[in-house]
Amino acid sequence: MTTHEPTQRAHGHRSATGVGWMLPLYDPLTLVLGIPGVHRRVLERAAVRPGEDVLDIGCGTGGLTLLAKQTEPAARVVGLDSDAVALARARAKARSRGLDVAFDVGSSASLPYPDGSLDRVLSAFMVHHLAGDERASTLSEARRVLRPDGSLHVVDFGRGADLSRMIQDAGFSAGRTSQGTVLGAVPVTIVDAHV
Repeated sequence: MTTHEPTQRAHGHRSATGVGWMLPLYDPLTLVLGIPGVHRRVLERAAVRPGEDVLDIGCGTGGLTLLAKQTEPAARVVGLDSDAVALARARAKARSRGLDVAFDVGSSASLPYPDGSLDRVLSAFMVHHLAGDERASTLSEARRVLRPDGSLHVVDFGRGADLSRMIQDAGFSAGRTSQGTVLGAVPVTIVDAHV
């Protein structure tokens, strides 16, 4: 998989927190919310195998991306986000953990990867940040870059019917959907779909 060096902020830049100065609080907040446990559930369902190419779109500070590499060290893992500052944090975390992970600045609505070049596309708590047409473009792009036997694994806040429908509208086969909560009260949905 070819990665792209960060040169600028991608079009439509939004930080993971929505406010750049709050970025240092992002990782501690995810711990309090129990997000690492949700990331583990996503990766269990993705079942990444050695030698596979994995992309985490909207990776922010790299929580899911780094866990994917730790879970399957022989996979090639890339995180993509429009926020270069968040990616700098992700790179620092990867270095401190000795993980060989690439991080690219880019837009999820226009992925900088060739058609059919990936086995798994992951996304955690990013879709709700996108406007309607950006969501459709992001999901279409995810389908474009996946190999014929590839799969998409998305988790986001809220109930699953709308997210499942958007994923199917992008041309994915109906997948498995499960509901859960973080902090015992905030609803989340995980959707798995196949090309």
